[in-house]
Amino acid sequence: MKEVTKVHYHSVSKVLDVYFDDESSACFSAEFLRVHSPSAEVQGHGNEPMKLVLNKHHVSISKIEPVGHYALRLVFSDNHNSGLYSWHYLADLQANKDSLWQQYQTRVHKHEANKDSVPIKFVP
Repeated sequence: MKEVTKVHYHSVSKVLDVYFDDESSACFSAEFLRVHSPSAEVQGHGNEPMKLVLNKHHVSISKIEPVGHYALRLVFSDNHNSGLYSWHYLADLQANKDSLWQQYQTRVHKHEANKDSVPIKFVP
């Protein structure tokens, strides 16, 4: 399993650089990390589907807290702080970043297209 060796947050661009022990690295926007939080609030409880987190374009990371030798707790500017970003989860985000972002964008577009639709119920 890959381990994180270093993180660096760029407060102006709101990008977190994550460096792994296999010499690879990843750059994650604060928005990407917020909408893909590993918290149950975002991932869903039990068999619930993943929640669609919207309007996080301007979110930033306020604090980065190490949790043992296996994870980070990210505190976001919207006060979300309940997800633990384990080394395994960060490596998974690194491996699937593009497809996860595309899936998120697709879900947002579908939500936007349907948000103003009102179901019509015909009553005889």
